[in-house]
Amino acid sequence: MKDHHIIKLGKYIFGLCFALGNICLFGYLITDIDDFAYYGFLLLIFGTALNLPVALVLLIYGITHEPKSDACLKSIGIMMINIPIAIIYAVIGLHII
Repeated sequence: MKDHHIIKLGKYIFGLCFALGNICLFGYLITDIDDFAYYGFLLLIFGTALNLPVALVLLIYGITHEPKSDACLKSIGIMMINIPIAIIYAVIGLHII
């Protein structure tokens, strides 16, 4: 796998989880439909279930293929940006509901 493919994987997963989190949060704030809040909390669970195995696979891949370790760590770092964003969104969601 090429370095830019590895980094793109992290960007795609980050973008997917970030976009879905924004849809859930702002969908609830704009419409007051409780389903957005419910699916936002489900997104925390399923987002973790998606990000954790991908990060683990990238970590193992980076360890076994030493020249790719920098790209794997960059990709994992990009995906980890979602963690503080998810915490902030969860706190906002808990205070609104």
